[in-house]
Amino acid sequence: MIIIGATLWGTIAFYVKKLYEIGFTPMEVVTLRVFFAAVILVIFLAVRAPNELRLKQFSDISYFIGTGIVSIIFFNYSLFKTIEVATIPMAYALLYTAPAFVILLSFILFKEQFTRPKVIALLITLIGVIGVVELNPLDLGSIHLRAIMFGLGSGLGYALYSIFSKFALRTYSSLQITTFTFVVAALVLTPSFLIWKPATPLIQVDVFIYAFGIGFLPTAVAYVIYTAGLERVEASKASIIATIEPVVATIIGIAFFFEPFSIVQIFGMGCIIFAVMLIQWSESKSYRSTMKRQSPL
Repeated sequence: MIIIGATLWGTIAFYVKKLYEIGFTPMEVVTLRVFFAAVILVIFLAVRAPNELRLKQFSDISYFIGTGIVSIIFFNYSLFKTIEVATIPMAYALLYTAPAFVILLSFILFKEQFTRPKVIALLITLIGVIGVVELNPLDLGSIHLRAIMFGLGSGLGYALYSIFSKFALRTYSSLQITTFTFVVAALVLTPSFLIWKPATPLIQVDVFIYAFGIGFLPTAVAYVIYTAGLERVEASKASIIATIEPVVATIIGIAFFFEPFSIVQIFGMGCIIFAVMLIQWSESKSYRSTMKRQSPL
């Protein structure tokens, strides 16, 4: 589930590129993403289980302020600011410091252990991400403090979705969490979008298709599946597995937009896939050990 969700996230580059070509700005694309995801999820939940469209208690809104504003909106804003003041490779390298934040926060909040496979997988993942985005660690002289702060902010914001979701999963289903997350984010961003740009471009067929598309597969469906996976996997392990996303995004860039591809990127993708396999192997080994201890034989 984690791999499928992250793979769907990786497809977002296709829709983003198309909307950029039409003339939308990055924050407008974010707004379209959360708005259409919210509409899709509310309609689906209203048909499937209308009773789940309300909070169990009003104070639970804090979970979804966390996932919707502190995570979704904050990490997107920080990511775009990093791209503005630095480079895209630097921005994505810093974004994928998220697993490190998740491991630290999960240790503090959920008492998840620092296991050897987890730490090794994290280090391999960071090397792999640097390779995929082709960041040269020896050429960082032009990067200033603002870029690093915004970049680390994007990684922290990205990580906080897993953390807030873990708390919310004690009371709500993965579908409810995803729905409430994007409803909160849409309520915050949509009024600003209507000020930035009139809604008339959405009447165009191609704009509507890409706007609906970005809200459907790489957002609504992806987050539901990923959040469902969080019910069965430690947040720290999930965040490492989810770094399969830049691999998928790179493949889409090559296949659909004929972006250049290098040996360094192949090496980086290999590292990320190996790290995911290592986490999966350690999870299976842990499960087998648990079953043996529980077995009366």
